[in-house]
Amino acid sequence: MAVNHRIVLASRPAPGLPVPENFRIEEAPIPAPAEGQVQVRVHYLSLDPYMRGRMDAAKSYAKPVEIGEVMVGGTVGEVTESRHPKFAKGDFVAGSLGWQEWGVADARAVTKIDPQLAPISAYLGTLGMPGITAWVGLLDIAQPRAGETVVVSAASGAVGSVVGQLAKIRGCRAVGIAGGKAKCDYVVHELGFDVCIDYKAGRLRDGQVAPRNMNPEGPDSGEREGRYPLVLSDALKAAAPNGIDVYFENVGGETLDTVLRLMNPFGRVAVCGMISQYNASEIYGVREFRSILVNRLRVQGFIVSDRMELWPKALAELGGWFREGKLKYRESVAQGLEAAPRAFIGMLRGENFGKQLVRLV
Repeated sequence: MAVNHRIVLASRPAPGLPVPENFRIEEAPIPAPAEGQVQVRVHYLSLDPYMRGRMDAAKSYAKPVEIGEVMVGGTVGEVTESRHPKFAKGDFVAGSLGWQEWGVADARAVTKIDPQLAPISAYLGTLGMPGITAWVGLLDIAQPRAGETVVVSAASGAVGSVVGQLAKIRGCRAVGIAGGKAKCDYVVHELGFDVCIDYKAGRLRDGQVAPRNMNPEGPDSGEREGRYPLVLSDALKAAAPNGIDVYFENVGGETLDTVLRLMNPFGRVAVCGMISQYNASEIYGVREFRSILVNRLRVQGFIVSDRMELWPKALAELGGWFREGKLKYRESVAQGLEAAPRAFIGMLRGENFGKQLVRLV
C-alpha cells in the first residue's frame, strides 16, 4: 500500500546550526481530502532561512513547529484529487504543505500556477514567496527612485537576486554583497547588478581589491570590528561612491553595522532577514544605531505574509517581467525527501547557490 513519507521535528536544536538528528522521517497514510479540499502530490519542497526560527520554542511572529509535527515549508505539486470546483485533477498548485510527499489543503490555501509560463519550481522562488518578499520590501517599503544606490546582502540568494534585478528595472544602481567569486560573477554577469562585493575577500566583481586590510583574517581586521567589516567597508565605499540610499537587509550582524555607516541622509532600510544571527549562540549588538538618528533613516522590518493584499499585484508584475526576460534565477536542487535536512543545514551555511529546493518527483 502506498504511504506518505514525511519529515517531522524530532528535537529542538541547541544554539548553533541544527543537526540531522533534529529531524526524523516517518511513514503515514496518504491523507484524503475533505469537502472543500484538494489532495496534492508534492513535486518540489522549498527550504528557506525562516524555518530555522520555527524550530525554536521562542516567541516569534509565527507559531513554532511542535515536536513530532511535520516541518513547515512551501511546496508546489499536482492535484491528484479535488473536492472543490475551483481545482481539477492535474492542476498544479503552490501552497504550504511542509516536508512531505503528499498533503491536503483547503482550496483557499493553495494557488493555481501556470507551468506554461515557467517551470513549476520557479513558483517557490522568483514567482513565489521570495520574489514577492523582494517586491514588497524594495518597491513598497523602500521605494527606490531612479538614480539611487540600492545595496542588498545575500545578493545571489532567492530574495536578494530578485531585489537587485528590480532595482535595475527601477533605474537604480544595484550593489550586491555575496560570498565567493562564483556567486559575485553570477550576480553581475547574469543578473545584471552593477557590482558585487565578495565580503570574504574584499574584492569587487572586476577583481579590484579594497585598498586596505587585504586579508580578512589578518591583523588589521580588528577584534572590535569582527572578521570582515573593514574589508567590506572599503569595498562598499568603492562600489557606492555617492553613498547608499536603500539597503535591503538579509544578513544582519557586522554587515548591517558596516552599511549603516555609509547610508545617506533619509535613506531607507528594509529588514527582511538576519541569517547571520539565526544560529548564533550570542546575538550581535548593532553598534551603529546612531546613524539611524543622524541620517534620519527609515528602518522597517517586515514579514511578507502581513501584506497579503499586495500579493496579486506583485505576482502580476513579477510574471510580466519574467515573461519579458527581465528576471533570471538559479536553483540548488537536492534529490529526495531524505536529503532535506542536510540541504537545509547547508543552506544555513551558505552552501546553496540560488534558491534551495528539494525535488520529490
